[in-house]
Amino acid sequence: MHVDSSEAVRTLKAFRHQRVLVVGDVMLDRYFWGTVTRVSPEAPVPIVAKQRTSYSPGGAANVAVTVAALGGHAVLVGAGGDGPEGRELHAALAERGVGPSDVILSPRRRTTVKTRIIAHNQQLLRIDEEDTSSIDPELITELLDRIEDRLPTVTAVILSDYAKGVLTPELLTEIISRARRLGLPVLVDPKGSDFTRYNGASLLTPNRAEAFLSAGFHIDHGAKVADVGAHLMDSLAIDALLITEGEAGMTLFERRDSAIHLPASARVVYDVTGAGDAVIATLALALGAGGSMRIATYLANLAGGLAVEQLGTATITTAALEGVLGDHHHPLPLFSEVAIARGVQ
Repeated sequence: MHVDSSEAVRTLKAFRHQRVLVVGDVMLDRYFWGTVTRVSPEAPVPIVAKQRTSYSPGGAANVAVTVAALGGHAVLVGAGGDGPEGRELHAALAERGVGPSDVILSPRRRTTVKTRIIAHNQQLLRIDEEDTSSIDPELITELLDRIEDRLPTVTAVILSDYAKGVLTPELLTEIISRARRLGLPVLVDPKGSDFTRYNGASLLTPNRAEAFLSAGFHIDHGAKVADVGAHLMDSLAIDALLITEGEAGMTLFERRDSAIHLPASARVVYDVTGAGDAVIATLALALGAGGSMRIATYLANLAGGLAVEQLGTATITTAALEGVLGDHHHPLPLFSEVAIARGVQ
């Protein structure tokens, strides 16, 4: 199935006029970069001689950074701790063109920090520091007040759920209903097994494992992505579903009796960190610009492919996407229809 390349280009150029509200679990990605020349005498592990440390926004914060890198304006709402990690996150956001003022730094929260140790372009270890408890009612009210003020100014909404406690059921319901009343597309990067908490959303973007888990299907028992997607479309009150499948590409469901598949566009895979963020940021900008769901998915597939070709948390630009669209030496993958067989589980 061919894609209208002129529509894709027009949609991409309209990214710069879009304002996207991103709400979810913000994080700080910390990197220790070094070299390995020997193994520890204390245990069979490499000794990393640390050379430098770098910081970048992660989680929902990286989604916002990706929106900004793609030419859009990101409005980020979230919560972190008021310690040095929270301040480092604010600084990292400001450096990348995302205003941090709506990321509330609370003495009652802890900033989620993911520390990655990298040597010779390989990730050796990740250390997580996090608080996954639900935010308190006072913080929910404060976030809702800010969201209510920002909604009339944006063209799309992204809910970036990493199960770190910010997107409570109450907050999800309020954001989705308020945004849809304004006619805004609401896109969700979901987490957990209960996707009904996102009912009312325009689009969910689970990966393959998340989709199978939510549908209650067993990956090893012969079920296919098409069957899982059809089941979820039957059981959820959403407009569309996009299941990302890593090196196998992604499958889009807009109706309950059909689906279309798009092969992966990546030419080499270095690191999958941030690929899902690149996909949902591109989708939101494209839908906010009035692009069709298929054009949005097409551009998101290209963005995801570019993301995995980079080491570390990836940031994609419109120039990079335009380069891929104009690269005639590498034919772009096209959609294909997918048959759905009911009753498989």
